Amino acid sequence: MRAKITYCVTAAVLVVYFVLVGSRGVLLIEQGTALTVAFGIAVLILPVIGLWFLWKNTQFVSRANRLAEELDAEGGLPVDELTRTESGRIDRDSADAVFARRRAETEDSPGDWRCWFRLAVAYHDARDTPRARKAMQRAIALHDHKPVRV
Repeated sequence: MRAKITYCVTAAVLVVYFVLVGSRGVLLIEQGTALTVAFGIAVLILPVIGLWFLWKNTQFVSRANRLAEELDAEGGLPVDELTRTESGRIDRDSADAVFARRRAETEDSPGDWRCWFRLAVAYHDARDTPRARKAMQRAIALHDHKPVRV
């Protein structure tokens, strides 16, 4: 729950920031000189890119949460079997062992979105965020019966 609140607060702050930046772009365009219009257009592009990025990330998070809820209802969410250090961090060897099992499970059933979801969690636990995101995107695509890009 804390992660959702943090995400919502961060998104709201970003939207306010984008509005402020956009208003500065409009003010520059209203000046009417070639230089200020060019700068104004450039400044307006930044909030557009930022809003697109925020929208895509919000879609990704909501789809991943929907898969987690469905997997939880089926009783298939991965159990936290990782050992942790005294400070609470995940032990690297433990994460690697779980990852090896999840990878083998996914190789045995490459068309099962549940396996890809669990592999994404294992990647995340092993601190490999880019691969975790790609595995989750594949799980979402398989769940939604969309073509999967390799």
